Amino acid sequence: MGNDAAAVHKAFRDARDFLLTHREDYDTAYANFAWPEFTEFNWALDWFDRIAADPANAQRYALWIVEEDGSESRWTFPEMARRSNQVANWLRGHGVRRGDRLILMLGNQGELWETILAAIKLGAVIIPASTLLGAADLRDRVERGGARHVVVRSADAEKFADVPGGYTRIVAGEPVEGWLSFSDAYAADDAFTPDGATAASDPLLLYFTSGTTAKPKLVQHTHVSYPVGHLSTMYWIGLEPGDVHLNISSPGWAKHAWSNVFAPWNAEATVFLYNYTRFDPGALLAQMQRCGITSFCAPPTVWRMLIQADLTALATPPAKVVGAGEPLNPEVIEQVRKAWGVTIRDGFGQTETSVQIANTPGQDVKPGSMGRAVPGFTVALVDPVSGQRASEGEICLDLAHRPTGLMVGYADDEERTATAFAGGFYHTGDVGSIDENGYITYVGRTDDVFKASDYRISPFELESVLLEHEAVAEAAVVPAPDPIRLAVPKAYVVLASGHEPDAATAESILAFCRGHLAPYKRIRRLQFAELPKTISGKIRRVELRGQEQEHGEARPEGEFREEDFPGLKG
Repeated sequence: MGNDAAAVHKAFRDARDFLLTHREDYDTAYANFAWPEFTEFNWALDWFDRIAADPANAQRYALWIVEEDGSESRWTFPEMARRSNQVANWLRGHGVRRGDRLILMLGNQGELWETILAAIKLGAVIIPASTLLGAADLRDRVERGGARHVVVRSADAEKFADVPGGYTRIVAGEPVEGWLSFSDAYAADDAFTPDGATAASDPLLLYFTSGTTAKPKLVQHTHVSYPVGHLSTMYWIGLEPGDVHLNISSPGWAKHAWSNVFAPWNAEATVFLYNYTRFDPGALLAQMQRCGITSFCAPPTVWRMLIQADLTALATPPAKVVGAGEPLNPEVIEQVRKAWGVTIRDGFGQTETSVQIANTPGQDVKPGSMGRAVPGFTVALVDPVSGQRASEGEICLDLAHRPTGLMVGYADDEERTATAFAGGFYHTGDVGSIDENGYITYVGRTDDVFKASDYRISPFELESVLLEHEAVAEAAVVPAPDPIRLAVPKAYVVLASGHEPDAATAESILAFCRGHLAPYKRIRRLQFAELPKTISGKIRRVELRGQEQEHGEARPEGEFREEDFPGLKG
């Protein structure tokens, strides 16, 4: 589709409205949805600014941020459109050009969303960065990312003191000597004229992956792969115009763009944020009640902390609740169902894609399953040896029906890109199993699944059983070397409050697993410890596996084994 702005807007709206109309009719949505096709597309201009001009959105909040001290800021759709125009004009005045790469390292603050919209309007390429990153990470992003501009919080400006480069330095917040002040942008003209058309295939986002197993890859998305691709994410969550959507995710990571930018604004919903320095389940639930949250997404870590609080303190729970980041354990889902009367709907996707597989509204939820392929995605499970489709195998996307919500590839890395797209499939690196109705159950990362006594073990399955024990808040299972079985399952456990890391607790957990797992799957060893995680919150099992290899068959301090407890023998 060419540069007729009205036609471009209509094509996107028609696809969006089709999914809204069939929000609870999965079969029709999956069978008949078609991605809108564009040769030119600029989501900020062709979608956001146009919905901002709709009288229905004149007073509707696009963004609502509540601070820990109770203060809050709200911006309507028209206000966000005007302010992002000012920021775009100001950035252009300081040399930001189409195709320039810009590191965006802000917290949950209005300037973040204004800069995202402004960069899209300008055709600049955004490199999202977490405020937790240090100088070494930032050097990597400036160098490998080829950044020409950085926009950061004042508090983080000093991190760039040892990051060489001739990039434009911009701070949001208190002035910093030698840096441009973001606040000056609001003196710029609030009418924006683009310097030309934006090709749909132009780069928009470069994401450094979280690096659970290796050095971060640089994922490249276009002006359609995330903005349009996240129609699938909107459909999974079930978002509708007027929803107030809260997603617990830190800026700089893909999930923040998924559910704090594209999915809710595709739906004309309000993005809601609660800024806290330390997670407090009670305070979060109180704000959700006060502000009327209708839709809620959180990673498993947050859900596990919430179920240890009094969920019934939220008298009016959101009707739409989803979990993402890592698969949710059935025990967590059941406890939320008992307290709120709603079912958390799992979803599966990656930085490289929008949501691929999900329990969407209106579907029966099969316990333990991530759901089915979402509209616009053709998922295949591929046997890693034969390369043929199988009932259990690597979760892949069929490139004969390439979805819009899929990355272009890994920037400046042809070898990794070729590997990811080998054999006519996009390879996720995750393993799943599929039933006769198309429901897919997560097994684990290809590098997390291991063999014990020649049986294949899914760490996720064992971790789900561990979490059913009242003493377990979090768990990670890895192989531990064993002279007889080659390897045995070992659990690293974070205890729930009120439980002691002693032999009695260890025996109770091991006994529980013994009663709920087949003999070859039993947890044979256990250690109480904090779990190593990426700064995006994903468990680094690779680090735990490394520790076990270092120990070999020697017993590390603090480890409990089945044979320590006579009642568990056999």
